[in-house]
Amino acid sequence: MKRAVTSLILVLVGLVEFTVIAVAQQQPTNLAVEQMAANTKPGAADGTSGPALTGVRRPLYRLHCSDVVAIEIVFSPQFNQILTVQPDGYLALKSVEPVYAEGLTVPELQSAIRMAYTGMLHDPEVTAVLKDFDRPYFIASGEVGHPGKYELRGETTVGEAVAIAGGFTSRAKHSQVVLFRRISEGRFEAHLLNVKEILKSKNLEEDAQLQPGDFLFVPQNFISKVRQYLPASSLSLYANPTGF
Repeated sequence: MKRAVTSLILVLVGLVEFTVIAVAQQQPTNLAVEQMAANTKPGAADGTSGPALTGVRRPLYRLHCSDVVAIEIVFSPQFNQILTVQPDGYLALKSVEPVYAEGLTVPELQSAIRMAYTGMLHDPEVTAVLKDFDRPYFIASGEVGHPGKYELRGETTVGEAVAIAGGFTSRAKHSQVVLFRRISEGRFEAHLLNVKEILKSKNLEEDAQLQPGDFLFVPQNFISKVRQYLPASSLSLYANPTGF
């Protein structure tokens, strides 16, 4: 009887020692997991936020009216076509209803065309390629060398845009260049820029960056406005007051 009790006590002591050792070995792991959880932010990888939560870093181009798209359907070349997005935003496809394309990305357009042809073709494989599109632009008007519409390629400031448009004319009022910018449908904001002072101070950090669709207007200076109403003799007196 004593031997049985002694054996039972030894077994219990062994189980307690095994449990203590297991808990001791597990604690560093638990601490490491807790430390990792504390250092990791929700929805982040390696402490940096991901695009899924902060927004798309490089958004895909979305179709606009007048964009040209080449559509190819594998194994059904009779439905291949090159189409232009119509003013109402639709693409007129062959043998099926038009598909609304304005505002879609190219992958989204492929999915929409695939659905449109599903009732006619079995599991159609559609490829869409953007062939031509309305490139970003700005417009320069008023007292510049070559007024007109110009492509906006890369980052361009107001001063650079004026240079692209041929520079200021001799009648330009450099200190009151107007930048018109669309902020919503039917709404614009106007910024009055003193380009003369910016260039004089040589601080190009104050030179505003253009956005697609911006409209620059360079007004005429006061002397040029009144010159057309004055005879040439009077102008010479203004240029040389000592002539009195």
